[in-house]
Amino acid sequence: MQYENLDVWRRSRAIAIEVYKETRSLSDYGFKDQLTRSILSVPSNIAEGMERESSPDKARFLVIAKGSIGEFKTQVDIGVEVGFLSREAGMRWMSEAEQISKMLGSLIKKLQS
Repeated sequence: MQYENLDVWRRSRAIAIEVYKETRSLSDYGFKDQLTRSILSVPSNIAEGMERESSPDKARFLVIAKGSIGEFKTQVDIGVEVGFLSREAGMRWMSEAEQISKMLGSLIKKLQS
């Protein structure tokens, strides 16, 4: 199974691109760096995991990706509350992140069975 064919990889890649574009002018570099690192980690770990040979290795990297999407959701929530991110973008990203998390959970269970 190639990672490029996985809907979860495509969706996580798309949100990462959107986050980079939307935060291009964000002046708080520390927050921006943390936010972009967490979301970039999701498609990157999916890709790395799916390139592994064994199902346990694949699942381990997907678990890391799932943790990163949780980190991203927390950062978006805080970013909205402190005014770094618009509420509209934040709600959209939180919703998509939740769906990605569920997709990762299902894929992890499939690999572990």
